[in-house]
Amino acid sequence: MNRHVKLGKSDLKVFPVGLGTNAVGGHNIYPNMLDEEQGKDVVRAALDNGINFLDTAFIYGPERSEELVGEVMKEYKRDEIVLATKGAHEFIGERTVMNNSPTFLKQQVEDSLRRMKTDYIDLYYIHFPDKDTPKDEAVGALKELRDQGEIRSIGVSNFSLEQLKEANKDGYVDVIQSEYNLLHRDAEKEMFPYTSKENITYIPYFPLESGLLAGKYDTSTKFTDIRAKKPSFQGEAFKENLKKVEKLREIANAYGEEVAHIVLAWYFSRPSLDVVIPGAKRVHQVKENKRAGEIKLTKETIQEIDQLFS
Repeated sequence: MNRHVKLGKSDLKVFPVGLGTNAVGGHNIYPNMLDEEQGKDVVRAALDNGINFLDTAFIYGPERSEELVGEVMKEYKRDEIVLATKGAHEFIGERTVMNNSPTFLKQQVEDSLRRMKTDYIDLYYIHFPDKDTPKDEAVGALKELRDQGEIRSIGVSNFSLEQLKEANKDGYVDVIQSEYNLLHRDAEKEMFPYTSKENITYIPYFPLESGLLAGKYDTSTKFTDIRAKKPSFQGEAFKENLKKVEKLREIANAYGEEVAHIVLAWYFSRPSLDVVIPGAKRVHQVKENKRAGEIKLTKETIQEIDQLFS
């Protein structure tokens, strides 16, 4: 089964499992942990195995992820790749601020095109909202670039529902990327009804809650990184979550699949959530992640997981 889905109102078609590339050159996110050649092999593995959607960002590195993704893309047919990147971070001295002003976003797009050595970006996201710019103005600047052929579709990331509505005032937004997973289901209340009505694709980040929903951990696992501060990894909540994951493992075993793939496949039962972009540090993970786009869950399984994490 090689089903492809459309991104929002655009004519871009992607395999439902993409590749998040923050571990490809994202040295600021994974200090002293990343091998750049290995990262490039991860991108190649995605493209060689039918995953045509690559998701990067200016801030991964910063800049380095875009450069490495661009190097690998040169080895493939450009029109067979759907490339997404993001911008909004501005460095002012020691400070990092968010900037959605039309001038800044246009410059960010130019810089990304140069770093990735490509003539166009398939999906360009405003990575984070700033405090001051009217969101429809910010998106209006991207619409101009879309009309000029520099980008092919428009996305926003980390926007609240109100910000998304303002951004989409003229109907130009194709994709929103925000946090959603079985342990963080707020988007179901108001965001999903809006995105499905407006034909906006919802792409979740942290779909596996930093590995917790992949069934990787047990009560003895210790965390010293970003996970140590996350509520779902704390005390009793962590123990409760592990019990739920064990139930997921039973379901996965019945399907003869990995826990992570069952979780990712379940997301496709949500309205307007048509694409997931799990990251990967190794080639075998990319090949395994692809499996999630090929699994068909029964209605009973979908309901069972829904109730387990209600």
